[in-house]
Amino acid sequence: MAATGGMMENMPKTSARLLSMLSLLQARRDWPGALLAERLDISPRTVRRDVDRLRELGYPIATVKGPDGGYRLDAGSELPPLLFDDDQAVALAVALQIATTSGAGIEEAAMRALHTVRQVMPSRLRRRIDTLQVTAVESPSSRADPRVDGDVLLALGAAVHAREVLRFDYAGASPPRRAEPHHLVTWHGRWYLVAWDLDRQDWRTFRADRITPRTPTGPRFTPRELPVPDVAIFVASRFRGSSDTGEWPCRGEVILDLPAATVAHYVRDGVVEEVGPDRCRLVLGSWSWAGLAASIGRFDADIEVVRPVELKEAFAVLADRYAKAANGRSGIEKHP
Repeated sequence: MAATGGMMENMPKTSARLLSMLSLLQARRDWPGALLAERLDISPRTVRRDVDRLRELGYPIATVKGPDGGYRLDAGSELPPLLFDDDQAVALAVALQIATTSGAGIEEAAMRALHTVRQVMPSRLRRRIDTLQVTAVESPSSRADPRVDGDVLLALGAAVHAREVLRFDYAGASPPRRAEPHHLVTWHGRWYLVAWDLDRQDWRTFRADRITPRTPTGPRFTPRELPVPDVAIFVASRFRGSSDTGEWPCRGEVILDLPAATVAHYVRDGVVEEVGPDRCRLVLGSWSWAGLAASIGRFDADIEVVRPVELKEAFAVLADRYAKAANGRSGIEKHP
């Protein structure tokens, strides 16, 4: 009886270990046996025994020959239901819930996939997923953005993966474009293709909803290096008008006669610091000094410019312009 009790106590540990091993095997192609033993904190003999258990459960785990030896989880039509650990379940739930508002034309499919995954999960994981409700809130300006056809995204992704020249029609432009596709990205709710434009010999970002791919694709190409090592920085730089840092080209600091909590509610990528009960410090960026001054001026409060002098000068220019507008005058010469 004591031996049976010990076996029962070890069963949960064995199940958890098998789940961890399966998760590792799904994460990369080949796993040396010694590395698996190290990651799972078990002996090589236990690794071999656990691999045999997974094979008995129907998972096609192949033995990889070589100096180190190892294992590989092969794909196949007879693959049993996938197992998810807690972290994977949470990640999958978040990804699918966000996908329901992605604008990629897969919203309904993502909702059905989330429902399917939820149905086959153990009750413990199902309860955890049910408590995690993610709402992706779109800004008012993006609600009317055109949706991207799912087939277009698949075609663009395939061209990026195959490293094949993409030929496509671009709305509002002619003739057809030719480009080397490098990355498919999202920016503020819209999908973009980052590519090297072969006709203009420069990097471009194309809106995916305006692209109509042509078939067949062109020849394969050797990928060029982006001007910066990170595609996220590259895209941010392009939209912010900076060269290669991803930061706004114009950045200033002011003191506002408003509570920090009030200002922070309306500032997305700025820094707000409380300096008093009804005063705060705001560091903000924009694509131009006039644009930065106008953005700060939207707060109904007195403003003290801390730095730089270019921001002070921009406020002076806007003050003169607004004064003329208030008096019914402008700097635009009218012709009879």
